[in-house]
Amino acid sequence: MAKTDQVQNIKGSMLAFKLCKLIPQFPRIISNIKKAKGINGDSTESIGKVIESKAIAHGNVVALRYEDQSYTYLEFNQVINRYANYLLSEGVNHGETVIVYLENRPELLFLIAACAKIGAIASLVNPNQREKTLIHSLDLTKSKFYFIGEELLPFFENVRDSLTKTKEDNYYWVSDRGAGNCPTHFKNVKNELEKVSANNPATTQEIKGKQVYANVFTSGTTGLPKASLQTNRKWLATYYWFGKVNMNLNSNDVMYVPLPFYHTNALIVGWPTALAGSCTMVMRRKFSVSEFWQDVNTYNVSAFIYIGELCRYLLNAPASGLDKKHRIKKIMGNGLRPDIWLEFKERFQIKNIFEFYGAADGNVGFTNTFNFDCTIGWSPQNFKIVKYDIENDAPVKDPNGFLVPVSKGGTGLLISEISNEAIFDGYVNKAQNENKIIRNAFKTGDTWFNSGDLLQDIGFKHARFIDRIGDTFRWKGENVATAEVEGIISQLDSVEMCAVYGVKIPNNDGRAGMATIVKHGNVDFEIEEIANHLLEQLPKYAVPVFIRLKDKIDFTHTHKIKKFNLKKEGFNCNDEVFVKLPKSETYIQLNKDLLKEIGAGDHIF
Repeated sequence: MAKTDQVQNIKGSMLAFKLCKLIPQFPRIISNIKKAKGINGDSTESIGKVIESKAIAHGNVVALRYEDQSYTYLEFNQVINRYANYLLSEGVNHGETVIVYLENRPELLFLIAACAKIGAIASLVNPNQREKTLIHSLDLTKSKFYFIGEELLPFFENVRDSLTKTKEDNYYWVSDRGAGNCPTHFKNVKNELEKVSANNPATTQEIKGKQVYANVFTSGTTGLPKASLQTNRKWLATYYWFGKVNMNLNSNDVMYVPLPFYHTNALIVGWPTALAGSCTMVMRRKFSVSEFWQDVNTYNVSAFIYIGELCRYLLNAPASGLDKKHRIKKIMGNGLRPDIWLEFKERFQIKNIFEFYGAADGNVGFTNTFNFDCTIGWSPQNFKIVKYDIENDAPVKDPNGFLVPVSKGGTGLLISEISNEAIFDGYVNKAQNENKIIRNAFKTGDTWFNSGDLLQDIGFKHARFIDRIGDTFRWKGENVATAEVEGIISQLDSVEMCAVYGVKIPNNDGRAGMATIVKHGNVDFEIEEIANHLLEQLPKYAVPVFIRLKDKIDFTHTHKIKKFNLKKEGFNCNDEVFVKLPKSETYIQLNKDLLKEIGAGDHIF
C-alpha cells in the first residue's frame, strides 16, 4: 500500500482515544485556547511585555543561542532595550516604519523586538531580493530609516539611487562578524548602542494588541511581493496556541529554529513557542543538512521547527549515528507530506509531530494537537472547505449563488470567516485586501478570507493540506509568483511570449518552476542568455528549473494564458525542454536518460 493511501478519514473512536489520553491536560489546553481566541485589539498585552516578564521570571535562563553567542533572558531584554532606546533617540515614532534588510542573525530579532516595544513597524525585506523586486519592497513600505546588514550592503547600494528618497533619510550599518568598515554615509549601529540605556522603554506599556509590529513580505499573484501586516494580537495568539496548547515546552527545553525570521514560521511560530516555554531558542543563519544533527547534539536540542522540504532533505541524507542520538520528542512545522511522514517519524524516532497550517496574510490556523499522522490538525475558528473548480479557477456555486461545502473526505478551497474574533489584518497596500475577501459566501453580507489553498475535510474539524491554487506556487520554502518570473523572462528580445507555472518533481517538495517560451522569430535565441538573465534578476528559488520551447501558447476568451494543460503535461512532453540541474547555473537539454533519472527521483533539486 502506498504511504499516501494510509491517510484515512478520522473516526470517532480514534478521536475518543486521543481525547482520553489528554484528559489530565484539559484545564491547561482549554484555558490557553480561550486566551488565544480572546485577545482584544485594545488589550495592552504585547510582545514587549512578554519579553520583559521573562527577563524578570527567568533572567538566568539562556534565551538565545547563535553560533558562539549566548544571551540569557535578562541580557536578551537588555540588548533589545538598547535598540529600542536608540530608535527613539533617532526620532522613530509610534507607527513609523523601519526598513530592516539583514540576513538571519540575532540583530534581526533584536530590531523586530525593539520596534515592537516602541510601537514602530519593522519592514522585514527578504535578503534574497535583488534589483527590481528589492526596489519595489523598499519603496512599498515608505520609510526614512534604513537598517542594512553589512553582508547585504552591495545589493542595497546597487539600488539606492533608484529608491524614492527624502531629505530626512537615515542609513544605519549593522556590522556582521566585525569584519568590515562602516561606509561614510551610514551610522555604525553597534557603536551607537554603547551610548544608550539598557532600561525598559516606557513605550512598552502603551502598546495595544492591534498594533502592527512588522511587515512580512509574501509573493502574490500580482507578481511582486505584498507586505502583510503582523500585529501583536496575532503573535500573542500563536504564543498561546502553538506555545502553550500544543508544544508546552519548559525551561529545560531547547528549541532549534533553523528557519528565517523574516518569514512567519520562525517569527510567529518558532519564537513565541520558545518564549511560551521560557526555554532556549537556537537560531541559525541558514539551514544546513550536513550540520543539522550535529547542531542538535551540540546544543542538546529537544524540539525544532520545520518546513516539509527541510524534513525531506534530512530523510534523503545518508544515515548517521546521530539520527536517533538526541532527546527530541516534539517538532512543529508545516508541509510534511504524507509520502514521507511515517518514514521520517520512524527513522528519527520522533514521537509528536505538531504539523500546522497558517499563512502570513491569513486569519485561520490549524494544529495537529492530537498527534494524528498525516494531518494539519484542527482549528477552533469558523472555517469551511468549499467545492472548487480548478480548471476554471473559481469556487463552485449553488443555484442561489452561494458556495457549497464539501462532504467529509472531499477536497476544496479553505475559507475562514472574518469576524471580531478572527480579524483579517491584510496588507500595507489596502487595495490588495479585497482580492483575499469572499463576500456573500453563504448568506448576504457575510465576509470570508480566501486562503487560496486546497484542503481535504477528514472529519471532526480536522483537515489535510492538498495543494495551493492559482498562479502562485511554493518552492524551496518560498512562494513564487509566476507573473514576476514571466515579466523578467519577457524582458529578453528573443522571447515573444512565455507562461510560468509549477510542476511536481518526484522526491522533491513543492512545485518546481517551469517556463514555456515562444521564441521571437527575428531574434537569435540562446539558452545561456536566458540562464544568465534569470540568475541575475531573480532569487535562486524563483529561477525556473525547466524551460520548454513551444510554437504557440493558447489563451482563454478573456485573454488569460491557458496553463491547465501546460501544468498537466509538465516536463515530460514532446517539445524541446531544458533543465537546470541541482548546483548548476546552466541549462542542458532534457534527454530520455535524464528524464528517466528525474522521473525516478534521483535528483534532489
